[in-house]
Amino acid sequence: MEEKKNLLTFTGLKKLEEELHDLKVVRRKEVAGKIKEAREQGDLSENAEYDAAKDEQRDIEARIEEIEKILKNVEVVDEDEVDLEKISVGCRVKVYDIEYDEEMEFSLVGSSEANSLKGKISNESPVGKALIGAKVGDVVEVETQAGLIQYKVLEIQRSN
Repeated sequence: MEEKKNLLTFTGLKKLEEELHDLKVVRRKEVAGKIKEAREQGDLSENAEYDAAKDEQRDIEARIEEIEKILKNVEVVDEDEVDLEKISVGCRVKVYDIEYDEEMEFSLVGSSEANSLKGKISNESPVGKALIGAKVGDVVEVETQAGLIQYKVLEIQRSN
């Protein structure tokens, strides 16, 4: 079975690469120092600093592994080459919520970049799936847990 590609915008790729570099170069050394200090205190069986440092080390290594897995199978979407005729990953889209009579803006990104608090929605989310391929003027319907939502596409722009 072929692994699915991890779609990332160029900006998202740079952020992940920077985070990976920071984790490998800076954070690993910091936590190794904490573990060394805690070991020097003697008895490790009741050493909370040692346990906390080991937990932090495990979290860092897990995040490094997660980022490397994403980057191993990445497909970068160049925002400068995004077709502005229809919605795709790398677009910033302005929509009108018909039921609530309000305009909203989203950036469509790959799932590993999604952050709804920052208006970045995944191409794999219900809203993202419904918007992909839509053009200005189209009304898309999104089936959510709260029911059917209708958005009218007002504008498509580049994300950057």
